[in-house]
Amino acid sequence: MFNEIIINVHPYEKRIAIIEDNNLVELFTEKKAQDPIIGNIYKGIIRNVLPGMGAAFIDIGLARTAFLHYRDIDPKHLESNQSKITLKKDSSNISKILSAGQEIVVQVKKSPVGKKGARVTGKLSIPGKFLVFMPNKKSISVSRKISSSIEKKRVRKILNKIKDTNIGLIVRTDTEGIEEEDFYSEYNGLSKTWKLVEKQMKHAKAPTCLFDENDLSFTIVRDLFSTKIDRLVIDDKKLKNHITSRLKDITPELINRIELYSEDSPIFDAYGIEKEIESIFHSKIKLPSGGNIKIQQTEALVAIDVNTGSFTGKNNYLETIKRTNVEAAYEVARQIRLRDLSGIMVIDFIDMNDEISEEEVFSVLKNSLKQDRANNRVFPFSPLGLVEISRKRTRASLLLTYSEQCPHCNGTGRLLSRDSVAVQISRWLKRAEYFIKNLSLRIYVHKNVKIFLDSNPELFKDIENPLEIIIDNNIELDKFKIFSAKSNKDITSEYNS
Repeated sequence: MFNEIIINVHPYEKRIAIIEDNNLVELFTEKKAQDPIIGNIYKGIIRNVLPGMGAAFIDIGLARTAFLHYRDIDPKHLESNQSKITLKKDSSNISKILSAGQEIVVQVKKSPVGKKGARVTGKLSIPGKFLVFMPNKKSISVSRKISSSIEKKRVRKILNKIKDTNIGLIVRTDTEGIEEEDFYSEYNGLSKTWKLVEKQMKHAKAPTCLFDENDLSFTIVRDLFSTKIDRLVIDDKKLKNHITSRLKDITPELINRIELYSEDSPIFDAYGIEKEIESIFHSKIKLPSGGNIKIQQTEALVAIDVNTGSFTGKNNYLETIKRTNVEAAYEVARQIRLRDLSGIMVIDFIDMNDEISEEEVFSVLKNSLKQDRANNRVFPFSPLGLVEISRKRTRASLLLTYSEQCPHCNGTGRLLSRDSVAVQISRWLKRAEYFIKNLSLRIYVHKNVKIFLDSNPELFKDIENPLEIIIDNNIELDKFKIFSAKSNKDITSEYNS
């Protein structure tokens, strides 16, 4: 399998695509207005303690207070008299150790989504490429994906020699075969980072961020770019240099796998990614044989339906059903990763009435999801012929990232958000730069998009054409039209055709 990471840097958003054998399987988006906060450590102020919920709400400087469950409180980060109280048996004891106005240090484990604030924990950790550094712990835990007992013993022996007694470590999957000096180098770096956090814990005024782990180059090096990636292609020299700089001290052998993209056509167009992104908004996905799957996403549940569609097979009807279900199992696993679906998912495969065929389809689905970085569980066929999947959410799905509630249907449907439309216009102009060369342009948009563009003029800083942005009261929020100011021709439809 040939694995690639393609990175597109835009003034308003950065996008990272992971491709396996020419198939887009994951897409990460970081918008300028949506700074990621998962993993960040904050010094916050407790605003409310609710013993009935066994929870506290904490002001960490965001729009909404963060939620801290009693099970996520780490007594070792509390004052000595508070740490003696046991919470496991009675959550109402939370009011005995936490009170309104008290300062507390927490780490974000889930981002805010919709009306829900961030979910935080008092059990702090600092992740590296090979290790997760855990203050006030003592144990060494090795990733279950490292199956060799010999390798586990080797790693434990090295880490017991280099770590401090009051520090715990989690060994990540990518550590297999890593030399002692690499462990030593990373441990020292994580230890220095923690000492800086400790210093700020004492002196910083709450609410404030003590540690930001979401620098994009750091995230790419730590979570995505490993020996399993054959090539990383990026269209921004500055970010390429940042990634290269981080790799020098950790895995310098990966540096020669990085390429700077400098062609005229947009990088996501060149790799066929832009078209695949558009399919994320389609509820129906075609299968190679002619069948299809339909995905309906709600806040609490994702329903996935499998249909034969136009595929009737050649001879055996039962074989036709099984083939469609097998294709659907591969595609469902890909779509779950690509759309970052989460929570409870229910898949309604076509009824096979054959345990052997069901086992084959189930095996394909389960094995395909082993590539998923998010924690997931796949449950066997139920008596009703349904397969259930649970998947942990760590960020908003792409559907929520790229869209907003439709005002015309009271939230039952979604449209591209105004910032996504603005970026789409920017990309269209860049893509068509030779076609529109020397033309003065009028861009007709929805009034909400016009407001956003007026507030973010840097979106068009690389566009040389004279531009006039005009409100069209008849145009939908997710649509735009571009006309030649001289001929008054609609060049969007002309160029796209």
